Amino acid sequence: MAVKAKTTQEFVPIKEIRQGIVILRDDSLRGIVMASSLNFALKSADEQQSIIMQFQNFLNSLDFSIQIFIQSRKLDIRPYIALLENRQKEQIGDLLKIQTREYIEFIKNFTENSNIMTKTFFVVVPYTPAMVTSDGVASAFGKKKTEAESAEKKLGEFEEHRSQLEQRVAVVTQGLVRCGIRTVELGTEEIVELFYKIFNPGDTEKPIPLK
Repeated sequence: MAVKAKTTQEFVPIKEIRQGIVILRDDSLRGIVMASSLNFALKSADEQQSIIMQFQNFLNSLDFSIQIFIQSRKLDIRPYIALLENRQKEQIGDLLKIQTREYIEFIKNFTENSNIMTKTFFVVVPYTPAMVTSDGVASAFGKKKTEAESAEKKLGEFEEHRSQLEQRVAVVTQGLVRCGIRTVELGTEEIVELFYKIFNPGDTEKPIPLK
């Protein structure tokens, strides 16, 4: 008997992304906050100690878990090269054209030999509604949630759960700001783009479409 191959979507635990919230298959929610970096080495000893204490206080103040995710990618210099090449075509003088071309070659050689990486920092904030339990626990304490629940009730539950998640996100962002870290909560489009790049890392190797 032939084994049916699983599709890629079956390995992705995401059910949908709505209003900047990731909804997993178990109906738990995730908010994603992008955080800036700190040049810790350039801080004075007192500043370093203050940052460490603030971060320690931030972690101790949490009554829920968080996930810190660091995305490392090779710097894609192609958009910048394309911009320079367009500028070269617009140059009037031959000397400027030559200088621009030499600068383009320098940037290409430098990035290829140095293998420059970019790092982006994210904090994933979870919220699991109380109703999300195993079948055994649900059966022991009452009737399981029926499939005939109205759309209006589901919407109300989502808004309630989203409000609880947003409160947690606010706690995280305020704690990071006290440490001197800038934050921004990702919206739906940014989250879709983030996950697309995670599951399609080879796209950075594809040629940029010509306009």
